[in-house]
Amino acid sequence: MRNPLRSEAEAFRFLIAVIIGALVIFGAARIDTWLGVAAAIVAVAGIGWWLKDEPVPGAGDAPPKLTSATPPGTHRVLIVANETVGGAALRAALERLRQAETELLVVAPALTSPVRHWASDVDGARADAEGRLNESVARLTAAGFKVRGEIGDQDPLVAIEDALRTFGADEVVISTHPPGRSHWLEQDLVGKAKARFAVPITHVVVDLASEQARA
Repeated sequence: MRNPLRSEAEAFRFLIAVIIGALVIFGAARIDTWLGVAAAIVAVAGIGWWLKDEPVPGAGDAPPKLTSATPPGTHRVLIVANETVGGAALRAALERLRQAETELLVVAPALTSPVRHWASDVDGARADAEGRLNESVARLTAAGFKVRGEIGDQDPLVAIEDALRTFGADEVVISTHPPGRSHWLEQDLVGKAKARFAVPITHVVVDLASEQARA
């Protein structure tokens, strides 16, 4: 549908069309009520046709796929996790990346419950996510990785997109709970991310319950 307000010229033409249509309807109605009704129908149909004449660029299109923009000789990896961010399975999966030129960005979306979200109470969720994030960054740094962390949007897809725009990445690692205990898997986060972003995506399953039982 055409957006009549996308420029001053379009807005002016739209205003003139509305004024002319109103005058025609008013004049026709003074001659005969039914003639005024007919003029109104024609005017509304004409304006509606004009608005539909040109589609809005990109309307209905899939979101553009973001590609990596890493410096030459640097391998950047974006890690997206929340409660599993400190899991041993995730750290083990990163061992293959132990290179001097590898840079890691760990993003932990601040997940909130629906009640806390509508109440705009996200401070607790951010504090919890930040605590786990700091612990994970400290462990990865101690293991020899060049890493930094940040809190992301509560929507993990938005968090990934935001990070890719500023960090760039050669690959993305998504860490989740096992199937049946992961809201992200229920929402098909991994599949949606692979369809949306033009970078390799690896899914790592972290079973914190099993790790704690073995500890």
